[in-house]
Amino acid sequence: MGRTDPIKPFIVMDVVKKASKLKDVIHFEIGEPDLQPPDKVWELAEKAVKDKLNHYTESFGLLELREKISEYYLKKYNVSISPERIGITVGTSGGFLIAYSILLNKGDKIALQDPSYPCYKNFAHLLDIEPVLIPSGKESSYMLNTDLLSKHKDIKAVHISSPSNPIGNVYNKDHLKDLINYCENKGITLISDEIYHGLTYGVKDTTALEFSDNVIVINGFSKFFCMPGFRLGWIILPEKLVRKAEIVMQNIFISPPTISQYSALGAFDPNHLEKNRKIFEERRNYLYRELKKIFKIDVEPQGAFYIWANIEDFSDNSYKFAETLLNKIKVAVTPGIDFGNHHTEKYIRFAYTKDIDHLKEGVRRIKEFLKK
Repeated sequence: MGRTDPIKPFIVMDVVKKASKLKDVIHFEIGEPDLQPPDKVWELAEKAVKDKLNHYTESFGLLELREKISEYYLKKYNVSISPERIGITVGTSGGFLIAYSILLNKGDKIALQDPSYPCYKNFAHLLDIEPVLIPSGKESSYMLNTDLLSKHKDIKAVHISSPSNPIGNVYNKDHLKDLINYCENKGITLISDEIYHGLTYGVKDTTALEFSDNVIVINGFSKFFCMPGFRLGWIILPEKLVRKAEIVMQNIFISPPTISQYSALGAFDPNHLEKNRKIFEERRNYLYRELKKIFKIDVEPQGAFYIWANIEDFSDNSYKFAETLLNKIKVAVTPGIDFGNHHTEKYIRFAYTKDIDHLKEGVRRIKEFLKK
């Protein structure tokens, strides 16, 4: 290893690895949906294999799929996006890497919420970009805002997620619009991670593209569309950055996975997707209600499939607490320190990506253990 940058391990993956070696484990740790995508996805996957579609597509991805995504934005958000501005990526991770590569040079600063998805800062370190972790907790509803950003100089990009991981909160229209206006006035590019769009409960998800064509929006098929193993995402770019992104994609990825792209043409089934959303909402309602009886929960999750729970009544070390739950009662959770530094040792993240009976058994074990 020639690098000295602080690229940290993704702790939840270590938890998954350890939990996989045990029997009868209750899984709250990983954000991988257990539900299935629309049947059409599998039909098109089989057809792609049968037709031996084992060729590269263009680096920006299959035009037919980009057109589908363009239609999706028009129907869902009433936003018109040219397919020429949409690039198909290798998961949303590929989208983050592309966005950082085309926006930022060595030493440039990108503002990230603390806590937030850990791979953001690790991608920054990988590219010799400086991640500026901005503490945002209960007092700011776990969101970046213009007051917080104004305290930091020389920011070149701001990266947010809504609905967020690990909190599950959602940026409302006014908040998002204010943030975008601030960034545009300061010459900052906003990157909006919208991978959990579609998975909202009682609120509407708003894309940053409703307010500006100068933002970068990243989304994908892993969460709402329940296609994590297909490793497919997309990035929507300002027109001026399209060619620059295409060159990076040509060099890093050649092209996205071909069979996955043909399969994803069948993902846009609104009835199936709504059925899945309601299942996640039912799980959210149950788990939020029950965990509130055990832990302090700062924010009611309005989206994604996570609950951010304060454990300070029981421990001041989220890593050790998570380790104890796994070792003693075979309940796997994600320690908060995976997501940053701002009081994260006092929190753990629960994912409700298993059925209700599974969740109930996990809650039962935790209650009994903490009573002792």
